Amino acid sequence: MLKTFPKGGIHPPENKLTVLKKIKKMPLPKVVYIPISQHIGIPSVIVVEVKEKVQKGQVIAKSGGLVSSNIHSPVTGTVTKLDKIIDSSGYKKQCIVIRTDVKDPSNLEEIEYPLKEEITLTSKEILQRIADYGIVGLGGATFPSHVKLSIKKDKKIDCLVVNGVECEPYLTADHRLMLEKTKEIVIGIKILMYALSVDKVIIGIENNKKNAIYAFLKATKEEENINVAALKVKYPQGGEKQLVKALLKREVPKNGLPLDVGVIVHNVGTIFAIYQAVQNNVPLTERVVTVTGKKMNYLDASIRGIK
Repeated sequence: MLKTFPKGGIHPPENKLTVLKKIKKMPLPKVVYIPISQHIGIPSVIVVEVKEKVQKGQVIAKSGGLVSSNIHSPVTGTVTKLDKIIDSSGYKKQCIVIRTDVKDPSNLEEIEYPLKEEITLTSKEILQRIADYGIVGLGGATFPSHVKLSIKKDKKIDCLVVNGVECEPYLTADHRLMLEKTKEIVIGIKILMYALSVDKVIIGIENNKKNAIYAFLKATKEEENINVAALKVKYPQGGEKQLVKALLKREVPKNGLPLDVGVIVHNVGTIFAIYQAVQNNVPLTERVVTVTGKKMNYLDASIRGIK
């Protein structure tokens, strides 16, 4: 029987127009605009200057406090301006403007990383790597992941919930990522299990993604502690509280967090980013986005505000 949360929810037209389109890399931009406030919490502190040459993957803004995140350059190029631009909030926010060096090899190379299954870092080192490499939640909230994973001693976690629901109309970025990076996501799950000392995992995927459900069932068939759960198609099932209720029948308290009922929830995109950071030393400078109309999934050359 398909799982779901018991009360409420709607069934808007799915419009998953891009579901058969493979992820493609966007063309290299001439200029990137990188907001320093692109996560929940304190804005990052700029550590570069105008006319400074920066390398791809270099820290250009450091965490501004406990709930904050490092920001890395998505390109090799030259800082041309530190300015305020209007971001998705509709307000002007501080950003770093970088002119891309279009001839630099680091901007042109397409790296295919081999699959790395062995986890060599300690739990402490994993959390530090996640913090250093600027990993934030890619399900929408952009909460700094190292903060979310730093569990206080008075909290007990017994389950990691992996959010592969993607219940929103039109969006197919997570679906494509689950199909194209299944094995990497499974290793990312194991990294989190080790870091959190958790031995129970549920991967929740809505039933309109049968091929993704099958892919994870196949990839985890030897993993006793990792289960795949098919969910009824209903919005907003991708919300943490609704997903925890659907999968575990636990009620997250009002103004509370899944942590309050022994659960941590991570989106599949975040888990892939954690895999890349821990196994391949890759900071978070890109993510998959759905561009519908042209019917493609693009790997954005920078989640950091390209123009």
